[in-house]
Amino acid sequence: MTHSLLYDEISSPIGIVLVAIFQDQLIALDFADYVERMHQLLKRRIGTFTLTKKRNPAGIATPVRQYFDGDLHAFDQVPLALHGSTFQERAWQALRTIRPGQIATYGEQAIKIGAPKAARAVGHANGQNPIAIAVPCHRVIGNNRSLTGYAGGLDRKRWLLSHEGVSIA
Repeated sequence: MTHSLLYDEISSPIGIVLVAIFQDQLIALDFADYVERMHQLLKRRIGTFTLTKKRNPAGIATPVRQYFDGDLHAFDQVPLALHGSTFQERAWQALRTIRPGQIATYGEQAIKIGAPKAARAVGHANGQNPIAIAVPCHRVIGNNRSLTGYAGGLDRKRWLLSHEGVSIA
């Protein structure tokens, strides 16, 4: 079965944001320079798919623009299609509880999902996060309070955190 997805490209202060919609739910949000990564994650999660360009599918451009304009809660009510493993979905749901302006470590996230020894697995799950910003893996930092891996690049992670009022040296 081939799944039909609608997608759009939205300008932002940190580059072109790619969004994909599946059954009126946000299934992917990534950056144009990571389009191949987005395609790989989609294929792993839903199998074969087609992308049809449509301006503002399911109204998703509105919360994207609102977020970049300063409404840090713009994604709170956006319906998401996560489609990950049970562990991944637990990790991703925990990310949604880290509010704008807050940060957590991978270890803290692991404790939050009831797997206190799984900080590395949490880091791996976060690295497979298909919906950047709305599932805010950029709010997770290293145990030594340093910026660590972000699929969109550390400069973007730093920008997103700064946009949300967090300063990391």
